[in-house]
Amino acid sequence: MAIDPLCRLVASIQPSMLMYLGDSGIWSYPGAESLKLALADAVDDLKNVVERATTILDDRETAVPQRAAYPLSFTALHDIDLSSLLPRVIDGLKRQFADLDGLTGPAGTDAAAADLVTDAKQSTRQHLDALEQLAVKLKAGLAGVPPTAG
Repeated sequence: MAIDPLCRLVASIQPSMLMYLGDSGIWSYPGAESLKLALADAVDDLKNVVERATTILDDRETAVPQRAAYPLSFTALHDIDLSSLLPRVIDGLKRQFADLDGLTGPAGTDAAAADLVTDAKQSTRQHLDALEQLAVKLKAGLAGVPPTAG
């Protein structure tokens, strides 16, 4: 029996570093405000995709995947500047996009799932592009990083 594409979508998004950053409140630490806002926007959009997927799964009386635990290695990130985490977040979004790209099945098999996967891919691509552009700006010193106290 094939796993529901919506279950795979939820399983792809939930345990990501981006979701960990959102759940842990890690962006309350010093760093570029533009980066904090870009990450928060990405988290909000992807949480919305997961909520929409779980609503559809609930309506279909399909078991929603249990929230996966975050990798233990994420817990060591609590005192790292967000800009130093950006390459890892970008790599994670690239993997997530590839996972989502693999969810596209034969046309017409499940319109709701296909629409939601398309939305998730568009959102992931949009945020990936924005974060890659921000990474270039941060590297060039153009993203408004506040000076460190001391």
